Amino acid sequence: MYRASKYQKDDKDFIYSFIEHHPFATFVLNGERLLATHIPILLEGEVSGWRLFSHIANHNEQLKYLKEGAEALVIFQGANAYISSSWYKEKDISTWDYSAVHVNAKIKLQTAEELENSLKELVSKFEKKQDKPLYYDNIPRKMLDEHLPLITGFWLEPYKVEGIAKLHQAYPKHDIEEVTKHLLSSEDTMKNDLGQAIKKENNIK
Repeated sequence: MYRASKYQKDDKDFIYSFIEHHPFATFVLNGERLLATHIPILLEGEVSGWRLFSHIANHNEQLKYLKEGAEALVIFQGANAYISSSWYKEKDISTWDYSAVHVNAKIKLQTAEELENSLKELVSKFEKKQDKPLYYDNIPRKMLDEHLPLITGFWLEPYKVEGIAKLHQAYPKHDIEEVTKHLLSSEDTMKNDLGQAIKKENNIK
């Protein structure tokens, strides 16, 4: 991933937290051509050491290339938006602010037991926030037995991890304040999130 030095974010805490808060990722494999699937990919482990896990449908074209030891690229992306230079005090060039984490990893296929445990973790992570959560073990066993043979689970063992946060670092304070004002006043929640990220990165109150 191209990263200007001032935007590099390789801090372990940043990487772990970013993946934790942006689990819907782009999963890329190299087949006869580059193939990508958009799926939730979760963490297992702690800041000091972790791996990722997920699953794909067996009718997914990627399955043919989902092999033990194969290389994958996982892209996690945060809030992003166009930044108009009309918001600056002086004329300048418009840009796009964003943040992302790229993980190069080796694939390790899951056993049937590991797949079920991963699914329980996946469902629990998102169901626990619901008013009346429906956990994995509450789903009829017959339904699970019909669906489990249709998916393949896998681990992703990272060997290269890169983070980036292009959040108007090194811009004049006045311009940063104007940028965040416009983003936070938008009805677009992604722009709101980006505005908050820019304020935090640049210590703007």
